[in-house]
Amino acid sequence: MASRRVDLTTAMWRKSSYSNGDGGDCVEVVDGLPGIVPVRDSKDPHGLALVFPAAAWSSFVTAVKDAGLPIT
Repeated sequence: MASRRVDLTTAMWRKSSYSNGDGGDCVEVVDGLPGIVPVRDSKDPHGLALVFPAAAWSSFVTAVKDAGLPIT
């Protein structure tokens, strides 16, 4: 699988509403990028981001919701 670099320097990150004021144990995602969903640790906003295919991220979110776990 080929890798490609994605420039996220101007990305608008969205933090989970379940995150507490200190960042909690949550992730941040970037919405609206065609075909991909960048994800990072909210406690380390300057760290590395993982970039998932949009379909894989959607399947993950659906599985979490189906398991009854809170997610936004």
